[in-house]
Amino acid sequence: MAGGGAPDPKHGQFLGPPGNFGGRPQKGIITYTLSANRQRPLAGTMQAAVFNTYRRARSQFLYVVPPFIIAYVAMNWAIEKNEYYNSKEGRMKDAEEAAAATAGGPVRA
Repeated sequence: MAGGGAPDPKHGQFLGPPGNFGGRPQKGIITYTLSANRQRPLAGTMQAAVFNTYRRARSQFLYVVPPFIIAYVAMNWAIEKNEYYNSKEGRMKDAEEAAAATAGGPVRA
C-alpha cells in the first residue's frame, strides 16, 4: 500500500515513521558502508602536510623573499647613514657644508 497506513483524525493520513514513509522503494541506489573501527580518517595526513607545505612555500618563494631582501638592505643603509650623521665625523662634515653654504660668495643675477 503506497502512502501510509490508517487515517489519523487530527493530521490526516499517517505516512509512517521518518525514513519509511510508506512509498515505493527506490531502485538503482547503492549504499556502501564501512565499519567505524576500520576507518582511518587521518591516514597519510602528516606526509601530505609536509610535502604540500614544501610545495606551497616553494611556489611563493619569489613573491616573498625579494621584498624582504630589499627591505633589509634599505633598513641597513638607513641605520648606517643615521649612525654616521650622529657621529663626530658626520656632524663636522655637516657643519662644514652649512658654513660653505652660508659663506659669502659671488651672487648670481
